[in-house]
Amino acid sequence: MKTVLWRWVCSLLLWALAAPALATVPPQDLDWHDAQRNRAVPVRLYWPADASGPVPLVVFSHGIGGSRRGYSYLGQHFAAQGMASLHVQHVGSDRGLWAGNPLTLVGRLQGAAQEAEALARVQDMRFALDQLLAHAQYGPRIDAQRIAAAGHSYGANTVMLLAGAQVPQAAQAGPLRDERIRAALLLSAPPFYGLGELAGILRSVTLPTLHVTATEDVIRIPGYYSSAADRVAVFDAVGSAAKSLAVFEGGSHSIFTDRRGTGGTELNPQVKAATQALATAFLQRVFNGSGEALAAWPQRYQALLARWVSVPALQP
Repeated sequence: MKTVLWRWVCSLLLWALAAPALATVPPQDLDWHDAQRNRAVPVRLYWPADASGPVPLVVFSHGIGGSRRGYSYLGQHFAAQGMASLHVQHVGSDRGLWAGNPLTLVGRLQGAAQEAEALARVQDMRFALDQLLAHAQYGPRIDAQRIAAAGHSYGANTVMLLAGAQVPQAAQAGPLRDERIRAALLLSAPPFYGLGELAGILRSVTLPTLHVTATEDVIRIPGYYSSAADRVAVFDAVGSAAKSLAVFEGGSHSIFTDRRGTGGTELNPQVKAATQALATAFLQRVFNGSGEALAAWPQRYQALLARWVSVPALQP
């Protein structure tokens, strides 16, 4: 037991030493309200400490039961790399689901996965982006030509809709595709359950995409089981001519959240550090046309990988 604990501590120390210094600007919580939908849209903004010019932006969507406070390891890392990161909280499928009678939790989770909330999440992202770009302090300092969207699990579904995925319900909800989004980072992306052929839904997603998953990335929500192979199927179905897929060996579905230890006490911080580096390399390629870091990434993290695929358009 002592040996396992010591190895875990060493792993965390190595992760901390390998990571760049984090931004010194504390994240800012903003409590916005979409009057048109009468819906709260809380956000957390990570802002780079040394922003001398217009900065790129990542808009992040959490998984089911999450909040704006989640995925801080990515928000902090993006800010340390000179990018802003806006983490949107979706009030119909956020951490409030865990409150209340435990006997009705399954019903709350299933309700949060219904089409009305799925579409509302997309509108949350569009509204939050509108608000930030119009913000007197931050809006003029954002490079509107370098905006990406990222999400985990349910949040990855949200980002795919924002990036152009076509589902039958979209016609009733108005426009979902946001042309301001130039790239999509998809962590543990599930399929669109029961909505038809995946290729038909995702072939219209043509912007650059990065897909990150693990061999044990399995979703087990009552009524919504999804195997790790589904993440690869999403990658295959996306219509982008510029896409990459990283599959870590082992892990878990929640290894990409802020939770420590899930997926393996040693593996967890290593995968987080590798994901930080990969996300940055991908965005550098998309935003700046610099592909050296992306090309070097799979060799650097080869020991953690079960599979790596990169369509030639993302090579330098």
